[in-house]
Amino acid sequence: MSPSTKGVPPLRLYAAESSFVSPESTVIDVIKVIDAAAMQIALCVDDNDRLVGVVTDGDIRRAILRGAQLHDPVSQILNYQPLVVRAGMSIHEMAQLICGKSRILRLPVVDEAGKVVGLYRAEEIAPEVAGQWPVVLMAGGLGSRLRPYTDSMPKPMLEVGGRPILEQIILQFKSHGFHQFYLSVNYMADVIKAHFGDGRNLGVQISYLEEFERMGTAGSLRLLPAIPESPFFVMNGDLLTTTDFSMLMHYHLDCGAEATMCLREYTVEVPYGVIEHEDGRLTGFQEKPKHRHFVNAGIYVLNPSVLSHVPAEGFFDMPSLFDKLMAEDPAAATVYPLREYWCDIGRIEDLERARNDATKIIARRPTLSPAA
Repeated sequence: MSPSTKGVPPLRLYAAESSFVSPESTVIDVIKVIDAAAMQIALCVDDNDRLVGVVTDGDIRRAILRGAQLHDPVSQILNYQPLVVRAGMSIHEMAQLICGKSRILRLPVVDEAGKVVGLYRAEEIAPEVAGQWPVVLMAGGLGSRLRPYTDSMPKPMLEVGGRPILEQIILQFKSHGFHQFYLSVNYMADVIKAHFGDGRNLGVQISYLEEFERMGTAGSLRLLPAIPESPFFVMNGDLLTTTDFSMLMHYHLDCGAEATMCLREYTVEVPYGVIEHEDGRLTGFQEKPKHRHFVNAGIYVLNPSVLSHVPAEGFFDMPSLFDKLMAEDPAAATVYPLREYWCDIGRIEDLERARNDATKIIARRPTLSPAA
C-alpha cells in the first residue's frame, strides 16, 4: 500500500519490472532499458529481484566520457549504494530523505528482504525538488544559409512535423515539466511574437528579449529582466532533438559546475586512403579512415552566477563565455554528451532531413504505469 499522511493524497507506486537488468547485462543493454522504460533508471537485480545497484542516465554519460565501451559489463558503472525507500515509509519521511539531493529522480522501493516492489518519482514526493527552471531560446538569427525560405520567414518558424521548429522545442521542454520561457528575438520578431503571444495557447509562459542589435548567444542574456534564482537553460532556436531536459538539468546539478555544454559526436570520413610515412619511407596506410570528434550541440545549462561574466555591451557568444569561465576556473565547466536524436537545422539539406525524420522522432513519452 502506498504511504500517505493526513491531508496528502496517496503516493503512486510505479511498476519497476520494465527497468530491471541483470548483473550480466552490458552498458548497451542498460541504455536500451533506460530509453524504453521511461523511468530514467535501470535497476540491477538478482534472480530473486533483490536490488544489487542502480544505473542512471547520468551514470552512463559520465562513463562514456571516461571511455567506457558499449559492451562493457554493467558492474563497471553500477551504483552499489543507491538511495532506497523501505516499504511503509511515509511521504514526510521520504521527503526528508531526499531533501537537498536534487539529483534524485527515482526512488526504488524495497521490502524487508531487499526485493524491489516498485518505484517512486521524487517530484511527486517533494515537488519543490523538481523545481521550475527557466528556458532561454535564441530565436533572433538571420538564417542566411536557409534562403530563400528565410526571406519571408524567420528560421525558427520554419515548419517541421506540422509545427514551427521553435514550437517543437517548446513542446519538448514542456513534456519534461518546463513552463517558463524567454525568447530572444531580432530578425522578423513580430512573426514570432504574433504566433506565440504569451504562451497560454501552449500552456506555458513566454516573455521576449528583444535584440535591437546583434548581441550573440550569450550577449542577449543581459536582457533578462532579473537574474534567475536557479540554474537555467540556454538553447539555439533551430535545433530538433529528443533530449530529456530534466535529466540534463539533474546531470548539471550533480556535477556541481557553473556551466554545462551539450556535445554531439561528429564523424568525419576521409574519402581517400591515408598514407603513413617516415623519412621518405612508406610505413603504412589506412583506407578511408574515420575521425570522431565532439562538437558543440547548442544546448547549455548555466548557473545564475555565470551572468556576471557577460560584458555590459557588445557582441558576445556562448563559446566566449565558456572560455572566460575556464580562464578563471578550469573546473567551472562540464560537458554532457548527447545520445538522443539531434539535428542542427542550419542548411536546406538539414531542414529536409529534419522534416523527413519528424514523424519518427516527435512522439509522446510513454505513459508511466502504476504498480498493481
